[in-house]
Amino acid sequence: MRVVVDAYGGDNAPLEIVKGAAAASKEYNAKITLTGQRREIEKIISDNALEFSGELKIIDTNDVISMHDEPTSLLKAHKESSMALAFKELCEERADAFVSAGSTGAVVVGGTLMVKRIKGIKRPALAGLIPSPKGHYMLMDMGANSECRPEMLKQFGIMASVYLSKVEGIENPKIGLLNIGVEDSKGTQLHKDSYTLLKEAPINFVGNIESREMPKGECDAVITDGFTGNIALKLIEGTAVTFFKMIKQVLYKSIPNKLAALVIKKDLYGLKSMMDSSEVGGAPLLGVRKTVIKAHGSSDAKAIKNAVRQAIDFTQNGVIETISETLAQEISNEE
Repeated sequence: MRVVVDAYGGDNAPLEIVKGAAAASKEYNAKITLTGQRREIEKIISDNALEFSGELKIIDTNDVISMHDEPTSLLKAHKESSMALAFKELCEERADAFVSAGSTGAVVVGGTLMVKRIKGIKRPALAGLIPSPKGHYMLMDMGANSECRPEMLKQFGIMASVYLSKVEGIENPKIGLLNIGVEDSKGTQLHKDSYTLLKEAPINFVGNIESREMPKGECDAVITDGFTGNIALKLIEGTAVTFFKMIKQVLYKSIPNKLAALVIKKDLYGLKSMMDSSEVGGAPLLGVRKTVIKAHGSSDAKAIKNAVRQAIDFTQNGVIETISETLAQEISNEE
């Protein structure tokens, strides 16, 4: 399988991106295509003695679309950027999957307008896995669509269910709707109408879920609009970082506390590892015709390696085909 990686997308590009791609190549026997400045990429490979187990392909370009550029500039002003050329490889079937830690908006634009939507999909959505005491749960949408209609949230629920079943191996995953209360009468008209549609969908819809229940992993997937989802995601990330800083301050407060820290050090590292987003890799853009993985903007080599693994798993488990079949059946039933 060939995975195209945008080597210049993200805060730590290109060094961490290239290192992560090399690690994925060796561990998962993936063929890698890197897009970006050839000379710098080759220097990174040489200076760090990186090895690629499969055939490595580098597509040379000096253009990069930044977080400050308009996402739609990917189509014209930055059509020769590292991200645009990576999408071109995917669209023209020279790659089976795409990975980028670059601009979220540009990834959504590229996925929607270059790769194209699955027939019947209203809007693609970003689906991320969030750590929880029970393993992890999916949050969808995480920022692709700031405004949504009820039928879109219904499709998010269907796509989340397919992904969790096919890739994560969760039998009959529980799907919840993020709301201010568990009663079906709660929320705005969007929430009330979405509740009705999700209840009718061919999924295990368990009703509304409040935000305080999310971290417990009470649902396998939490469905919401991208504006709310992005706020929830960043609150969770910020809370986790702050929590571990507070624990560290307590443990270094006195000599007895430092001694206690030595006793529980291993368990604390285990907890921190469980909460580490780099273990997950990235968020798939569900609803497009090919595998598109959006890695976190601050991804390090470990996160990129896992994003490539995620791209491979996503492609090999036929998620796109199953979403297409499920939606086709839904449309047929509605007619």
